[in-house]
Amino acid sequence: MTDVTQPKKYGRPDDEKIINFMKIARPAAIISILLTLASIFFISTKGLNLGLDFTGGISAELNYQQAADQKDIINALQGAGFEDAVVQTLGSNKDLLVRMPVQDNVQAEDLTRTITKAVQLPGNTAEVHKVDVVGGQVGNELYIRSAGAVALAMLLMLVYVTIRFEFKLALGAVLSLLHDVIVTVGIFAMMQWPFDLTVLAAILALIGFSLNDNIVVSDRIRENFRKIRGASPLEVVNSALTETLRRTIHTSMTLLLVVVAMMILGGDGLKWFSVAMFIGVFVGTYSSIYIGTAFALWRGLNRQDFIVQVKPEFEEEEEIPS
Repeated sequence: MTDVTQPKKYGRPDDEKIINFMKIARPAAIISILLTLASIFFISTKGLNLGLDFTGGISAELNYQQAADQKDIINALQGAGFEDAVVQTLGSNKDLLVRMPVQDNVQAEDLTRTITKAVQLPGNTAEVHKVDVVGGQVGNELYIRSAGAVALAMLLMLVYVTIRFEFKLALGAVLSLLHDVIVTVGIFAMMQWPFDLTVLAAILALIGFSLNDNIVVSDRIRENFRKIRGASPLEVVNSALTETLRRTIHTSMTLLLVVVAMMILGGDGLKWFSVAMFIGVFVGTYSSIYIGTAFALWRGLNRQDFIVQVKPEFEEEEEIPS
């Protein structure tokens, strides 16, 4: 008869297997390097299809007496000579926002009057509350500041994870975040999808999501190194990843459900935000395992990194024989 009180290996149930995630760490690293290089190539050669927030343009807030169809407004603007207009809802189909590039064939002083005339629909009168013109210089400054915001977020996260856990894990976490940002932006550059402030907001949200995933994994790795005896660092890391797998799947699937709902029901205003998040969820979940954790293990992560070295308060002095 088996003794059910005997100690389990590494404190785990006998029937619970540890998944060897790090078995494919090297092929995953090669894939990550290739994806990163390809993304940098497309960003450098094709560039980003920057939206009006970065290139400058015209925005106008409209209020209709009845619910209006976005396609009808775009067609009406095209008929009046306004090209490449984008219409977004502001809470309802009566309140809308029109965004379009600067129009060479429309004088600035006649802009409000021309837009007001162009957006009138049959049987549905519109009022134009606000018309703004953003210059290209302002958009360029916004683009530079946005890149600075992402870089600052990376730096602060490196400092936080270093203080909270360990520098090897912190460096791996930042590399995984950098990978997530480059790959997501690279896909937008390759496909020439519009890159505007909503996509930038998705990038920042992706950084937060990926960092949270890295912190959960790092916390479990630290805990397992302290409580597991007689196991190699590879076994400890695989054990930590196995224990957090269910949480990772639940978190990622819950977020994906919300992102898909926004992609289908959110309209043009949330389309590219949800697309960026959809890509980022897969990339971020993958990178927290095969970049953040694998890099720390490659740098020699071990139990000694998580043990506080206590310096003796007093040192015994050797007695000198007389």
